[in-house]
Amino acid sequence: MICVALIDDHRVVSRGVKTYLESFDDIRVCGIAISGEEALANLHLWNPKVILLDLLMPGGIDGVETARRIKDRFPAIRIVALTASTDEARMMAVLRAGAAGYVRKDAEPEILLAAVRAVAQGRTYIDPAVASAILKAGAPEEELSPRESAVLRQMTFGRSNKEIAAELGITEETVKTHVGHLLAKLHLENRTQAVVYALKNGLVALEELQ
Repeated sequence: MICVALIDDHRVVSRGVKTYLESFDDIRVCGIAISGEEALANLHLWNPKVILLDLLMPGGIDGVETARRIKDRFPAIRIVALTASTDEARMMAVLRAGAAGYVRKDAEPEILLAAVRAVAQGRTYIDPAVASAILKAGAPEEELSPRESAVLRQMTFGRSNKEIAAELGITEETVKTHVGHLLAKLHLENRTQAVVYALKNGLVALEELQ
């Protein structure tokens, strides 16, 4: 069972999301908050596995700061940013804060469901439409070794180090080394940012993630 908490100042949105998610047997909503402060005060009671977090909440702390504080206090919780914004700077800010997913509020419900299930399994999920938008920006490609590029591709598909090792025929320890090296080379902080980098630089086609 995936326990999900919702943080959004629009109660109609939260209730609609709750009704949709709980129509599936493997998901239940264990808490709803209208602000980051309210969520932080109750997370120890709700004990969610996944949080759906609005980024644009008026007053108090915003979604990015909320994500940062959640990950500081509850590092095991997985966060999906659920927002009307497709601004790349805001997206990168919440990914740096520790979010594992990013979904537009006007996405198809199936996208949200896929994101919840993916991050609950320890994977990364970026809304394909958001990925399409950021592809236009581009970024200079750093020099990665062929093996590092292969590992990065596998990371983008949401595979664990163990799964990558099996796919590439190398040890799990070697995968960990490659991951550390490529993140350092690309000046990235986590695997979610690596997904964005791989998309922007054409290492993985958007269609491969859908």
